[in-house]
Formats: sequence, structure tokens, C-alpha cells
Amino acid sequence: MSLHLSHQLKVYNTLSGEKEIFQPITDGYVGMYVCGPTVYSNVHLGNVRTFMSFDMIFRYLKHLGYKVRYVRNITDAGHLENDADVGEDKITKKARLEAIEPMEIVQRYTVDFHNVLNTFNFLPPSIEPTATGHIIEQIDLIQSIIDNGFAYVVNGSVYFDVHKYNESNEYGILSKRKLEDLIHNTRALDGQSDKKNPQDFALWKKAEPTHIMRWPSPWSDGFPGWHLECTAMSTKYLGEYFDIHGGGMDLKFPHHECEIAQNQAAKGQDPVKYWMHANMLELNGARMSKSTGNYINPAELLSGDNDIMSKAYNPSVIRFFMMQASYRSILDLTDAGLAASEKGFQRLMDAIGLIDHLKTGKTSSFNVTDWKQKCYDAMNDDFNTPILIATLFEGVKYINQIKDGSATVTSEDLSILKETIETFVFDVLGLVNISKENSGSDKLAGAVEILINLRKEARLNKDFAMSDKIRDELAEAGIQLNDSREGTTFTTN
Repeated sequence: MSLHLSHQLKVYNTLSGEKEIFQPITDGYVGMYVCGPTVYSNVHLGNVRTFMSFDMIFRYLKHLGYKVRYVRNITDAGHLENDADVGEDKITKKARLEAIEPMEIVQRYTVDFHNVLNTFNFLPPSIEPTATGHIIEQIDLIQSIIDNGFAYVVNGSVYFDVHKYNESNEYGILSKRKLEDLIHNTRALDGQSDKKNPQDFALWKKAEPTHIMRWPSPWSDGFPGWHLECTAMSTKYLGEYFDIHGGGMDLKFPHHECEIAQNQAAKGQDPVKYWMHANMLELNGARMSKSTGNYINPAELLSGDNDIMSKAYNPSVIRFFMMQASYRSILDLTDAGLAASEKGFQRLMDAIGLIDHLKTGKTSSFNVTDWKQKCYDAMNDDFNTPILIATLFEGVKYINQIKDGSATVTSEDLSILKETIETFVFDVLGLVNISKENSGSDKLAGAVEILINLRKEARLNKDFAMSDKIRDELAEAGIQLNDSREGTTFTTN
């Protein structure tokens, strides 16, 4: 397969701890799996950043000419509280609290997840499998692990035997943790668990009588372990050995570590060639946490309805802000940072708007071909979007100089300049061009749409006081909501 220009993509592989030349298992094709959300609440802004990073990676691989099968799952069962083997399923717990069916919770927050990602201009994945839709595959996988001697059944539950596995394999190979250290740092079980050792993890859990979500299996009526779901879904659609597995840094251990162990135990090989992890999103220099109040969700950031930011920000401004940091770097979300990104974003859009109105000459006073290569060099260095953006602004400077008459450009170079900047800004970074004239109305429409969704959610939760409050306060602001069978629309006075 021929790539654009002469360059070679390098990606940082968490498994080796180094940047490696990207060579797909099958020439011209890329299989990529990213761990999706557990749909028991509104999507977290930190998760949005992770998915945005892999959306950018997906976009660039497609731009290079690869045929990419991008699989991003929906976890709709089996994810227990605190990512552990005890406690309630997160979805079941939320359903119990709200006295509705678990699948109503799944539907509500899957729709929210898609709405939020659409707002930020994400490309949909090639396949979006659900855990509940792949119970048979998970049972088959568990049976293979049992047959190979790496799992045991106790009281209807099945556990992965980490100590047995570690005799012939290396548990901790991805996170660089040693089993001996994990044993030393683990509290005693005090007879509370059926597990042989605290480090063992559930492949299948027997459902308690009160547990709503359950399926029949050879061992019990129960539900699959969270780690197992991703192993089953990724290998079903991408094969037993595929190119890229991505997710947030917080999933490296134990989730991704367990995925490697499960695949080795079932199939006798590592499942993934390149493990990639996106880093955290902080808020004003500290970890985002609902319990401390240092928290903002996507809807609040987009609407401006919060006490943290000075104003509402457009989705593309937020996306531009996130692209200004490497996906592997911790990013601090601040009002000052977003405000600066808003100005930079507008400069970029203004420059793009000028291109078609520039006069051409007989010579170019800027090497456009070298500049184009620098754009590719940035992205080929492990998707280095901050360097790409800095390089794009060299092009912005040149555009403004042509406009002012202090620089010249040939028609051929202007064509290259236009194609390159539009390709990287819109196709690769995924930004949307919003002119100054309509940005205000777009922000208003986006903010009202969020409030309409919040009102709809309040009504579903029978919180009619909040529903009426949203409607009445919008009316006071000159925005009239109109309910119909088809949904809710609005008009402005």
C-alpha cells in the first residue's frame, strides 16, 4: 500500500514502552478496538477526551489510505462497582435506584453517549457491539480457559487463576507490575470470597436471587466478568491477533492486563500488536471528582450552565483545545485555556476563509511542499497533534502575509496549501468550520438542545418540578418550547 508522501508512521506501544514503526498485520488493513463506555450514567468528559483521541487516530489512519475496522463496544452488563468482583452491577444498581428496567438505563445512556459524541463531530465506529449481545461467545471463551487449566469453578462462579497463569506467562507484562508486589499489597480476603487468591478475577459470576440481569451458563444463571467481555468482542470482530487496542490510561491495569491473560490462556498468544493509552483530563489542576465538586460534564461545558467556566464553548473549540495536547499527556481543562483556544480556532477558521480570495503570482515566498511534509511528519510521530497545529499556524501566517501583500504564492502552491490545511483541520482533527456570523446562533441552538434533553430526562425521572423550571426559565429568556409527538422544538421571541 502506498502512503501519502515518503514517511513512516510511528506509534507509542505501551507494551514495549517505545515508539515503534507501525506495520499492520495485514498490509493495507488495520483492526482497532477501543474499550467503550459502561452505560449507567452520562458520559464523563474525561472519557470524551479518550474517545476523541482515538477518533483522531481513526481519521488519520483512514486518511493515509488504510481500510480500518474500528470496533468500540458498549458495556451493558457485568461491570461491577469499583471495577471489582463484588458489589452490584453498575447498571442494575442504577435501575434499582430508579425503579425501572436495566435496559431502560442502557438505552437512556447509550443515546446520551451517541448524542454527546455526535456533538463533538465523532465518526461512528465500524462496529459497536454490546456485551449482552455476545454472551454465547463469552461462555465459549470461559470454557476454553477452563479446559486449558487456567480457571476454576466455585459455587457457580468461574475465576481466572492468576497464580497458575503466572507459572508459564507474565501477569503484569503491560502495566510493568510484578505478581509478587501485587500479593504483598493486597489485603487478606477474610473468608469473604470464593477466590483462591485475591489477585484472581471473575470470568463468570453466579447471580444472587435479587440480581436482575442474568443468563444461563454451564456453571450457573449469572453474568460475565467485565474483563472477559472485551476479549470476546475484540477477537470476534478483529481476529485472535489484531493491530491496535486502545483505551484510557486507567484501564491499563487491571482491565487490559486481564485481557492479555485471558487471550493467552484461551488461545496461547498475545491478542494485540500495539497497545495504546490516552491520558487523563484534569479540571483546574486537579482530578475531576463529583465528590469534591471539581467536576463538569459535557452538557454543562457546552451550555455554560456551570460555576466553573465564564461562558459556553462551542464543541469545535473544545475539540481544538483537546487536540492542542498529545493524547498521551495529562491535559488540564481551564477557562483561560479554552478562551485562548477559542481565539486560536477563530484565527484558523478566518485564514481558511481567506484562501479562495487570495491573489496568485509567479513565485512563492514560502516552501509549501516542505510545510506539507512537516504536517505529515508531526502526525507520523505518534499522532503529535500539538506539533501539527503549530505547523498549521505557519500556514495561517503565510496566508495572512499573502493577503497583506508581503508574500507571494503561485496558483499551484495555493492549491496545495488549501488542500493540506483543509484536510488536516477538517478530516484529521475533525474540526467544524463555524463563521463568526453564525457561531452565536449555533451556540444558542446547542445550549437549548441540551436543556431540552435535560428536561426530557427530568420527566422520565418524574421530576416534574425540574421539568417545569427548565420550561419556565427558558420562556422568561424569550425561548418557547413546543412539545409534540415528534419531540420538542423551540422558537425565540
